[in-house]
Amino acid sequence: MADRPVADLPMTRSSAADLLEAAEPTVPHIIKARHEFRGMRTAEHYFEVPLDHFGADGPTGETITVFAREYVAADHSEEEAAQLPWLLYLQGGPGGRGNRLAGLGGWSKAAAKDFRILMLDQRGTGLSSAIDRRTLPLRGNDAQQAGYLTHFRADSIVADAEAIRRALGSGPWTIYGQSYGGFCALSYLSLAPEGLREALITGGLGPLMGPADRVYQATFRRVAARNAEYFEWYPEDRLTVTRIARHLRDTEEFLPDGERLTVERFQMVGSFLGGNTRVDALHHLLEDAFVGTPGGDRLSDAFLEQVRGLVSRSANPLYALMHESIYGQGESTGWAAWRVLQDFPEFSPDAPEPLLTGEMVYPWYFEQDPALRPLRSVARLLAEKDDWAALYDPERLAANTVPVAAAVYSQDIYVDRDLSLETAAAVRGLQVWESADFHHDGIADDGEGIFARLLGLTRSVRD
Repeated sequence: MADRPVADLPMTRSSAADLLEAAEPTVPHIIKARHEFRGMRTAEHYFEVPLDHFGADGPTGETITVFAREYVAADHSEEEAAQLPWLLYLQGGPGGRGNRLAGLGGWSKAAAKDFRILMLDQRGTGLSSAIDRRTLPLRGNDAQQAGYLTHFRADSIVADAEAIRRALGSGPWTIYGQSYGGFCALSYLSLAPEGLREALITGGLGPLMGPADRVYQATFRRVAARNAEYFEWYPEDRLTVTRIARHLRDTEEFLPDGERLTVERFQMVGSFLGGNTRVDALHHLLEDAFVGTPGGDRLSDAFLEQVRGLVSRSANPLYALMHESIYGQGESTGWAAWRVLQDFPEFSPDAPEPLLTGEMVYPWYFEQDPALRPLRSVARLLAEKDDWAALYDPERLAANTVPVAAAVYSQDIYVDRDLSLETAAAVRGLQVWESADFHHDGIADDGEGIFARLLGLTRSVRD
């Protein structure tokens, strides 16, 4: 390590924070459109930000576009709205664009009473210089593409947010991080706490240190328990899942995009298990499996079309490419989920009664998904990368003064409860509200109540 050039060494979080503090106060910013509908007004903001905020000599000359949509309740006059403080929403992911709201409801309705909401398309997603199988190869060879993607983690998202805050002329603002957005919030508290008034986190207290393996050791156990719970509710679905798996081993079935549906791809429908509001929809999917086919011995078109939408990453390839990198700090992740899977044979596609999987990413994704196939060599390089920069600053977090409140869901299959509480204990002043009533999508179930509870916790500290 000592023989490596200084420029190649992973950046420390303190040096990254120094660069953010020394950054230019504003970046180019335009509003392209404004609209009013269904009780709200929107504005479409475009910002030009540095691709590399943390270069050895400061931000690089190359820039990318970052998009964010502003939402304001229409019952605020324009003059009143201009005086409202900002709330930045950090979406789950990685690789997920900001929510497109058709109207204010749940947490957004609650927030819009007192805030202007800024819904961010995190860099590389949505309208923010999007990355996919067509655009990424324009960056050059596989190594150049992988190098480009190193600028699309939470530290860069935080740096974008700080540049945007300054461009908007905002003082310290409130952030609300759901799932991966909570990981970004922890990076924000590490890199630029001076930009924050308060931080709310739901289902997003990720581990502050590696290795990635311990994440999957914990979450595979929780996914197995969730499978058992689901099959207690719907015992007939245990038979259906086994029947589908056996059928796919013996019979070629093809999704509407022409790609074969394998057992392991079918197991991805377990993504439904991560929510209160979605879990019962899994039963509705499975009941369509063999309906209406001659002799009941082929999978139905309705079933195959629904599965295609669940197993394709064409809409969010960054999720598959960058997923394990969110746990990488100073070491390779090395396809951690795939390695840990070997300790849980009940998830094997060859198991007699295979379980459904969660959000884990495996190397075969990049063989079986046509949207990912052109990117498989890049994915391998990212999995092998062993010098990821630290995303968190434990010393800053231990001395934190920003009011922070986090919802931790006891049986969350995506962000493990025990690891979340470990992180909470490492952040000074962080208040935890733990609930067994919700799963990872809790804000879709009771967004208004959860938001109000967390905001109340942070304001109780401030007051």
